[in-house]
Amino acid sequence: MTTSDKLFAGSIPEIYDRFLVPLIFETYARDLAARVARVGSTNVLETAAGTGVLTRAMASQLPAGARVTATDLNQPMLDRAISSLSADTRITWRQADALALPFPDERFDAVVCQFGAMFFPDKVAAYREARRVLEPGGTFFFSVWDKIADNEFAAVVTQALATVFPEDPPRFMTRTPHGYHDVEQIREELNAAEFARISMETVDGKSVAPSPREPAIAYCQGTPLRNEITERDASRLEEATDKAAQALADRFGLGPIEGRIRACVIHAVR
Repeated sequence: MTTSDKLFAGSIPEIYDRFLVPLIFETYARDLAARVARVGSTNVLETAAGTGVLTRAMASQLPAGARVTATDLNQPMLDRAISSLSADTRITWRQADALALPFPDERFDAVVCQFGAMFFPDKVAAYREARRVLEPGGTFFFSVWDKIADNEFAAVVTQALATVFPEDPPRFMTRTPHGYHDVEQIREELNAAEFARISMETVDGKSVAPSPREPAIAYCQGTPLRNEITERDASRLEEATDKAAQALADRFGLGPIEGRIRACVIHAVR
């Protein structure tokens, strides 16, 4: 992982929330929120909350008396989340590093993280922190993307950008969002953090977009992939986006399109 892989700033939070959230995150957020609700959690810590897609889903599914503390390393992402959920007094917002959580031991009955573990530079340290702040018997839910070949839009965009920058292809999607999918490695790291009763489930879904242009913007301009493009040549951002849109159109058609997505949901108990 590079430093720019973790940088969600400038216009990225707004584009991410507008284009990428409905494209790939909302369905999984509803699923993960339902899992948290089914175990009866009422005092939840969310790490890597981003622009709040899972926070919104939990707010709609958890009981009225539940509390959610939503955290993220990137304040600009939290600012975007707060703008849509500021009226919900059940939610507390806090900038925080998942590897050094600013909370006492045994503070929460659940910790949840949607598609954030891939960004943790030390996964075991992050898992130990999640375990530390959980009550005995508390639950840890998190999700990771499967390999990029099983996530079609991301794969097509990555291949398209390799034709724009053939000598130094941007590899953010392969390296980070889709670079942490080995379930045995994940299990070993959770065991190292002393979690018990670890279960994993593959969850398939679909990305649906009104045209190829929307997912091209989502990936090229609404993720740290944008940082990789502009580091190579900032003047070529629109060209790169256009090339990604054309590749998506060639693969899926010019009208509304859909592509396969796949993730793994992990449940571990303290």
